[in-house]
Amino acid sequence: MTILAVIDLGSNSVRMTISKYHQDGHYEVLERYQEMVRLSEGMGEDKILQPEAIARTLDALKHFKKALSVYPEADINVRAVATAAVRQAANQDEFLVAFKNTMVWPLEVLTGEQEAHFDYVGIVNTLNINDALILDTGGASAELVLVRNKEALHEVSLPIGAVTISEGYLEKDIVSAASLFEATVALRRMFGDVSWLNEAANLPLVALGGSNRTLAKISRRQKKIVDLPVHGYHLSTQDATAIYQMILSKDLDERKKMAGLAKERGDIIIGGLLPLMELLILLSGQQVIFSQSGLREGILFETIKRETGHDVIAPEPAAMTID
Repeated sequence: MTILAVIDLGSNSVRMTISKYHQDGHYEVLERYQEMVRLSEGMGEDKILQPEAIARTLDALKHFKKALSVYPEADINVRAVATAAVRQAANQDEFLVAFKNTMVWPLEVLTGEQEAHFDYVGIVNTLNINDALILDTGGASAELVLVRNKEALHEVSLPIGAVTISEGYLEKDIVSAASLFEATVALRRMFGDVSWLNEAANLPLVALGGSNRTLAKISRRQKKIVDLPVHGYHLSTQDATAIYQMILSKDLDERKKMAGLAKERGDIIIGGLLPLMELLILLSGQQVIFSQSGLREGILFETIKRETGHDVIAPEPAAMTID
């Protein structure tokens, strides 16, 4: 048995999953941690990580380090990775030093393509999909993967996300039609530069990332569903659109009080859901399938395959869900 902790330092939140795996490919999640730190807040056009955001992030990481301290050093492996905020940061080197000083372990900055690939690995091993378009909307980037016959044909990372769209285009309180239109036009231009995107027309859209999963959580609350996990939850395009319209109709205080919507996401949820809604329209998608499995699981699964030579044997979907 081997224990692996994967720390995912995102643009909006920092997460850690501690798992143990066996030589036959079985694994079990021991603990999950998540803190909203909004590392990409205020980076602006100069792409500089701000002192307040860095301080929030390092404080969260100290809590993670304390949680790891209960495991004997010889019994646990730690892999820490960073995504778009650190990847884009002009002061990246400074932050990497601060991370290592805080956590001891080095921080690996993933390329956008690596991030997309780990998303794919995490999903294809836990959801029964053959053909789909994967969308992972983070705080400062969005990853797209075209899957055919369970194989990743195309993978791309785009520099758009819940925080960057919200800060760059949208009001925090009541979002105006003019600003929403401006953000939509910018998104459509960016999607238009993805040459293979039309190949995903009419395919199911597999969505991950905190903003996207909010749709599933709101839907479950509306339907009073308690026995279906977010992982694998299906939502029709019509239902997804109706929920988004409801969110758009509310001001910031009202959004923060919506059942299923974390109040910390209230000011970025409209921008965070915009890539998903635009892709459903652009590609005539009929349904969204939500995933709890993504980058951290992809890293775990590739580690299991490399270290044991066996394909991963995933637990039941309900065991994967964390709200």
